[in-house]
Amino acid sequence: MALIGLRYDFRNRPSGPTPTGELYRACLDQCGWADERGFDYAAISEHHGAEDGFLPAPLAYAGAIAGRTRRLGITIAALLLPLHDPVRVAEDLAVLDLTSGGRVITVIGAGYRPEEFHMAGVAKADRGRLVEEYVGVLRLAWTGEPFEWRGRTIRVLPVPATRPHPTLLIGGSSVVAARRAARLRLGFFPPVADPELAAAYEQECQAIGFTQGFVSLPSGPGFVHVSDDPDRDWQRLSPYMLHDAGVYHSWQTPDIRSSVHVESPDLDGIKASGIYRVVTPEECVALAGEVGPLGAIILHPLLAGMPPELGWESLELFASRVLPRLRGGAAAAPAPTSGASG
Repeated sequence: MALIGLRYDFRNRPSGPTPTGELYRACLDQCGWADERGFDYAAISEHHGAEDGFLPAPLAYAGAIAGRTRRLGITIAALLLPLHDPVRVAEDLAVLDLTSGGRVITVIGAGYRPEEFHMAGVAKADRGRLVEEYVGVLRLAWTGEPFEWRGRTIRVLPVPATRPHPTLLIGGSSVVAARRAARLRLGFFPPVADPELAAAYEQECQAIGFTQGFVSLPSGPGFVHVSDDPDRDWQRLSPYMLHDAGVYHSWQTPDIRSSVHVESPDLDGIKASGIYRVVTPEECVALAGEVGPLGAIILHPLLAGMPPELGWESLELFASRVLPRLRGGAAAAPAPTSGASG
């Protein structure tokens, strides 16, 4: 059956009702709650300088999630590696790997927003080359042995627990990215379900003799909210969906593709896209069957700064009326109120 995931990016709609600090604390409560109920993972993302407060520090926040959970997987999708010092990334990911017991998966992204490259003092045109160079730095760093890089002697300690290194995947929506993932001998995690990308990756793997490659194409909607009254909740959630879809649409350029991009980000377009879904418990069970074992039911319970109590309503319904049917009797218990986040 489908994987069960939580997704957070901490967008907060301007003039929305929820203070940003409350969102950060509510997320940790929700991750701890999901950990106890056997959810598979929580996914977080990275962007910089966004007016709505999109999470800029996924490595720091991944550590906070790791500290509140014991088995929940943590996926960083994506870490925009060209914007960072790779030696510091190697240190941070080594500590995360040790802290979490190897539960962190990092998808490496090249980035695409010009504003972010300007902030970081990095030429956008260099992003592909920097991904390849920096992945090499990470691998050398995680040996624990000294190495030379850009005229400096580098040594990163402690080494991570996961060998040969913490789990890395390569993201990207182009054939160039697919081939890069194969050349780097890493799995490929594109944001769009394009079979041509999978074919390009597999062809490059064959060409270089890499036999351990794999592709994970996205399957299923990007936002699922479980409701006992979908008509009511489409209306309650619409300001947050409209903000999320509208800002993401404004960021897209012709060379960027994503399975969660709505071409017409008005409410009718959002409903028609199938990317945002407000469903009854019975419809959620059916959806899990549709996406299959390689797909995911992704709950986004703080979308664009929606009040945490709305997210908890969905989580409670999912735990009591969906999860037992997907996992054969998983225990359901009341979720904390929004005030539990402090």
